[in-house]
Amino acid sequence: MQIRILIIFLLTSLCCEAQYSFSGFTNPDEWQNTVYLSIVEDYRKMSGVYSEQIIAKTKADETGYFEFKGNMLDVENRIYRIHVDKCSETQQGLNHFNGHCGDSEELLFIAKNTDTLKLPFSFGNQVFCKIESSNPKANAFLKIDSLKNDMRFAYGEVRSEANRKLNNKKWFKALQTYGEALNEPIAELSIYAYLSDRSSDLHSYYVEDLQNNPYYNNLKTRLESKYPNAPYTIQYRNELAADRYMMATSDKVRASDSSRGIVLYSILVLSLLLNAFLLFRYWKRKQSKTKELKAKLSKQEQVVLEHLLQDKTNKDIAESLFLSVSTVKSHTNNIYKKLNVQSRDDAKSLFIK
Repeated sequence: MQIRILIIFLLTSLCCEAQYSFSGFTNPDEWQNTVYLSIVEDYRKMSGVYSEQIIAKTKADETGYFEFKGNMLDVENRIYRIHVDKCSETQQGLNHFNGHCGDSEELLFIAKNTDTLKLPFSFGNQVFCKIESSNPKANAFLKIDSLKNDMRFAYGEVRSEANRKLNNKKWFKALQTYGEALNEPIAELSIYAYLSDRSSDLHSYYVEDLQNNPYYNNLKTRLESKYPNAPYTIQYRNELAADRYMMATSDKVRASDSSRGIVLYSILVLSLLLNAFLLFRYWKRKQSKTKELKAKLSKQEQVVLEHLLQDKTNKDIAESLFLSVSTVKSHTNNIYKKLNVQSRDDAKSLFIK
């Protein structure tokens, strides 16, 4: 009997695929009902709305409830964003998805393909202020934002140059220590990006700190150990090398003539451009396969495919697109033929990232 139960359990396990589920509520009186899910692979683009990061969108119902689910995400932790906005579809194409939208509400979180995540209303029906997740690292960015709010309050208590300098030194170290204590290096990169931002008052401390603090090498080790092939690790490694190269050569540049300085600076710029090119090519290669497959389909078939990838039934798709069920079935069969697959699962496997 026990052997039979074990066999049934194993067969059931083989038939089940790991799936994620990200659900929550928006305020329908305040936001549009379209909700977007993005993957953030460049930690310099954690804040803002970027069209190239969006991997799925869905509609919230009349209560504001929405859900993303499927099995196409990475099996390792990655940084994701859910956001809503007040812009129309026409505005999105013109001036909305440019990284600077004032009419958006967003939430960063950490997740993987097997995670369940819920975003309930907070006090006063505020959205994206609370996370309930099976992943203990999911709310790392909310914790970091809370610490930054404490920092802003400290700066505002006394508005003087002396107070600003004292707080710069204090909070620079406090943020580093807090990031390390999170025990999640990709969340730690959010703090690194903030401290090393060239437009920040803290950047001068970063330049000095980089020369003698082992923290940065330790962060690189943590990233390479936990996420050896992730784009975050590649980006951090290249940025760290570029910054150290710049500091190592700065004295020589100042001592040399202007032409020598231009050459050295050009090398640094080229290395940064190369890094940007490699990251762009990495993203482009990921997108090209999906675009080639979708190009085989008609526009209507592409729309139906998006619903299929969200595990919607034929009836649900028909209701969403105002089509008959038989028409949806016909589109589905055409999709299978053009993609040379036999089932929904086969079709979904072509678009797993």
